[in-house]
Amino acid sequence: MNFHGTEMRQKALTLLRGGARNADVARKLNVPAGTISYWKHMDRARRGECPRPRRYLCPRCDGDLDHAAYAYLLGLYLGDGHIIQNKAMKTPSLSITCADSWPGLMDRCESAMRTVFPENSVCRVRRKGCHEVKMYSRHLWCLFPQHGPGRKHDRPIVLEPWQQEIVDAHPWDFIRGLIHSDGCRNMNWTTRMVGGVRKRYEYPRYWFTNVSDDIRRLYTDTLDKLGIEWTHCTRAGKEYNISVARRASVALMDAHVGPKY
Repeated sequence: MNFHGTEMRQKALTLLRGGARNADVARKLNVPAGTISYWKHMDRARRGECPRPRRYLCPRCDGDLDHAAYAYLLGLYLGDGHIIQNKAMKTPSLSITCADSWPGLMDRCESAMRTVFPENSVCRVRRKGCHEVKMYSRHLWCLFPQHGPGRKHDRPIVLEPWQQEIVDAHPWDFIRGLIHSDGCRNMNWTTRMVGGVRKRYEYPRYWFTNVSDDIRRLYTDTLDKLGIEWTHCTRAGKEYNISVARRASVALMDAHVGPKY
């Protein structure tokens, strides 16, 4: 039995089908807004007008993946990114940690996420001294097969053939992502004896640090393909640091990567 009666319900449906808003109909007929919403939903269901659940396309499998933006985002992910999905989450999330010191990097990271995942929302989560640029997608496993349990340096990190093709086609975007996550451009110095006098010399260099042997190898292999000269810099007996300091190589890095901002 309908508490409001069939006649009242039909009046409401006539107004709703005419384009009236739920709130206006509820106010006009003195019927609770929830009841009006329920009547409208059931009426649309009977007529087959209810919208179907939206199917989000995979940027790689179903869509048109932007390869340059993906190469950059892949570099960021390998450095400062992580993917999580716990029991309370229906959809996995990708987060890239960006220091507040580099607002331009944060903007660029967000732009890359929106370009690679055009159907998904991107947000920023405030943390102490940094923000997580974050988004949710059921297709993160497809786009980032390097995900796995534990920390990256405790498991193998190897690019899939399709990823390697993208990196080979857009090497500077990949290098830029790695530098923006785990690298920097700074000034180094040394001293030399000139005419019996020790003089100090300063020079720019690009510095990259990552504990994972595989990620460092991806970085140096790509540098080799670009003709960039690099050296290992051992600290405490560990070769976690890669330096690019040759003048010609630094000039190339300046032209295609540049300092963080």
